[in-house]
Amino acid sequence: MSSRTTSIGGVISLLGAFLASALVLGLLAAGLVMPAVGATGALARSGVDVFNELPSEFTTDPLAQTSRILAADGTVIATPQEQNRTVVPLAKIAPIMRSAQVAIEDHRFYEHGGIDLQGTARAVISNLRNGSSVGASSLTQQYVKISLQYSALSSGNEEAAADAVKKDYMRKLKELKYAITLEKKLTKDQILEGYLNLVYYGDRAYGVEAAAQHYFSVPASRLSLSQAALLAGLTQNPGVTDPVNFPKKAVARRNVVLDRMHELGRITDKQWQAAKKRTLKQDMRISNPKSTCLASPYPYWCDFIVNYAMTLPQLGKTVEERKRTLYRGGVTITTTLDPKLQEAAQKEITKKVPMGNDERIGSAAYIADPNTGQVKAFAQNTQYSVTKDSGGETGINWALDKRYGGSGGFQFGSTAKAFALVTAMESGMNTKSSVNAKAAGGESRAKYTPKEWPGGMANCGPGSTWYVRNDTPFGGGRMSLMEATAKSTNTAFVALSEQLGGCKVRDTMIRLGLHQSDGEPIGKFAPQYILGASDVSPQGVAHAYGVLAADGKKCPMVAITKITQGGKNIALPATKCEQVVEPDVARATDKFLEYNMTHGSGIRNQLDDGKRESAGKTGTANGNNESWFVGYTPQLVTAVWVGTPYDPITRVMKNIRVGGKFYPVMHGAAIAAPIWKGIMNKALDGQPEVKFQEPSEKLLKGDQVDVPSVTGLSVSDAISTLEAAGFSAGVGGSMSSNVPSGRVAGTDPYGQAPDGSYVTIYTSRGSSRSAPASQTSSGSGSNATPSTPTTATPKPTKPTKPTKPKPGKPTKPNTPPPPG
Repeated sequence: MSSRTTSIGGVISLLGAFLASALVLGLLAAGLVMPAVGATGALARSGVDVFNELPSEFTTDPLAQTSRILAADGTVIATPQEQNRTVVPLAKIAPIMRSAQVAIEDHRFYEHGGIDLQGTARAVISNLRNGSSVGASSLTQQYVKISLQYSALSSGNEEAAADAVKKDYMRKLKELKYAITLEKKLTKDQILEGYLNLVYYGDRAYGVEAAAQHYFSVPASRLSLSQAALLAGLTQNPGVTDPVNFPKKAVARRNVVLDRMHELGRITDKQWQAAKKRTLKQDMRISNPKSTCLASPYPYWCDFIVNYAMTLPQLGKTVEERKRTLYRGGVTITTTLDPKLQEAAQKEITKKVPMGNDERIGSAAYIADPNTGQVKAFAQNTQYSVTKDSGGETGINWALDKRYGGSGGFQFGSTAKAFALVTAMESGMNTKSSVNAKAAGGESRAKYTPKEWPGGMANCGPGSTWYVRNDTPFGGGRMSLMEATAKSTNTAFVALSEQLGGCKVRDTMIRLGLHQSDGEPIGKFAPQYILGASDVSPQGVAHAYGVLAADGKKCPMVAITKITQGGKNIALPATKCEQVVEPDVARATDKFLEYNMTHGSGIRNQLDDGKRESAGKTGTANGNNESWFVGYTPQLVTAVWVGTPYDPITRVMKNIRVGGKFYPVMHGAAIAAPIWKGIMNKALDGQPEVKFQEPSEKLLKGDQVDVPSVTGLSVSDAISTLEAAGFSAGVGGSMSSNVPSGRVAGTDPYGQAPDGSYVTIYTSRGSSRSAPASQTSSGSGSNATPSTPTTATPKPTKPTKPTKPKPGKPTKPNTPPPPG
């Protein structure tokens, strides 16, 4: 009984729609439907009225299309998508595919005006005779129905989406009128093109191009007869006939399509028989789109570009608009990724620090072109995961700032010292300059109080005391900046920052673009900007060091070189390099970091066995929980971090075995520097050997100015006189002299010295029995033991305990390192 009721209801609904359309077309008078009028006359009259009142304007929403993210060489990195769909013009769809779809769905498609009256009449008669419910929608009507459903789903209106496919009289009326309207606006080919790009072909493939690529790994333009018939058969019930999940049903449905094409004369007997013999194994070659970063060959890079795209106003005014553009807009994004360099970086990192190592040590590297700001690659020793964050799996990109999917950052240690050197060169010092540093080393620590910092710059907190260690013991006194850089002497850089003014050093960092990984400025506490206790990313440090590699130019980070949509270019953010450091200053700073490669912590990791000039600095921080090496040539800059990223941090990096090697202390030179060397050597292989440019003589040696004669003056008067002339000064010892005891007997240097250099004062301890002839000063302007003081007759002897100097001034000379 219920079956019969359902059947009558379906017939009445179909008849109502048919009668309404017939009236609109003026066909009722032809008597085509007279037998049914008695049963449905009232319904028909009501239907006509409703039909006339329905809106006729039909518009379609732009289809969600798959976007593509490409590497610099065109390699597909990922295909972000809301639906796996690629819209193509009809000309790029094989004619056999068009023929198959029309044959099985609406073989009179090119003959009717949007409503197939013959098909509708046949369906009515069949339903009346057999009690079944046979569909009669034309291809145009089907396009209308799925378009309405698609538009509703796109706007999040699930109720409207359900209404669009609901089997009732009103929905059918609306569909009919829209179909008639659409046929007046579009050509048949345009309607077919829209249908083939919109319809669902099962297994998450939308539109014929995506389906062809997914099931057969060919474009829609190259579909064979058997492949086309298989796809055409899916549209009626894609959820239960797709060949991946329902292969037998797919073949059966394909054969129905082939039979229909043969019946209609669209294919020959030979074609029909050959196509039916084809097996799925012969035709199918499944390929899945890289729709998520998990499926990408470069998942961290994919995640980076997705996050980066969300910052581009060119893709939309809001984040939501940008997401729609990326996941629905069919954009093609060409990035700066160099796949070969990416693979080299990945190999070098995991060779030294394997994934999932027992010590839970992490490592990451970031490589960029300092002259353009282009990011070339980054890598880390983990598998990409969206659910785990330990054991060699994580979705956090340790190489990047937090806004791009990175971590909260890591303390960067002595790599911070490069910025103090820039400030020193800008402040009138030169590559021969020195500072007076406190002693520290081993268990001995230097003590600093808040009062020692000029300009009110905060230290570790109100009233706190800061204790500083040196990895290489230093007995205190004068130390050249060149030696301090090579030995990474902490107390020397504390003294330098104190002399320059801590604010200036921090300002230099900010000007060069360095910031914390969370986007905040480098911290104001002395340890944060002097010894790198702020948390930064390899990305941030690499680009800041890139300023030195690029002759003082700061180039904004560039990760995307081109975005296209619908064949048109989308304008990219304007990027312009800015001169933030004078070239001469950058070149002088390079000298210190070059010297570190040939005489300091980088000596074992020079590029191409020392044949290629490079500059760089190690860093160790947070009680040996973090280690770094950041280095560059004029062509490339790379930052490498090795540390303990997982919470809780269980141990410092001492007495550990990683990658088959034992490390008593894993400082920057032990493992980060060799990784850096391996990456840079591979990246620069075959590239020209570009040398650093030379700084001016002024920054190499300083301007030579006259040193005032202070012989015979008291120590305090001598210091005042020398400081008034632009020098710094202090007592270095005593010597035999005819000058009254306690007075100044001589200085080193004397005559002339670099402007702003340090002058060592020697006091008299009385006359001696003999005196040498006058000698010429070495003129080194450094801290060397004096060759001759300002008086001609007295001869300096080995310094004894000096007269107590003016507070805060140096007291003991120190031998400089070899020239850098």
